[in-house]
Amino acid sequence: MLDPLRRVDALVDDDTLPSPRVRQHLRVTAGLTQAEVADAIGVKRVAVARWEAGLTKPHRGNRLKYAHFLRRLAEKYPAATQEAPDED
Repeated sequence: MLDPLRRVDALVDDDTLPSPRVRQHLRVTAGLTQAEVADAIGVKRVAVARWEAGLTKPHRGNRLKYAHFLRRLAEKYPAATQEAPDED
């Protein structure tokens, strides 16, 4: 688990992304679908699914847009930025 300051930095730096788990949690907390996020960023839904699964990373231009989107969600839903424990 990242320490709290690193989690904050990940949400503040221009193109740094939080963990895939936090990305998904922010989206779900906001009540958005992967398709809605993809449409806003200008990518296909499968790209968002892969980003949330940690399988791929967005290219620089998309990463900047996605990071900005996630920062805005984190401002609105700060509790959603906390790493959830693994569900086993």
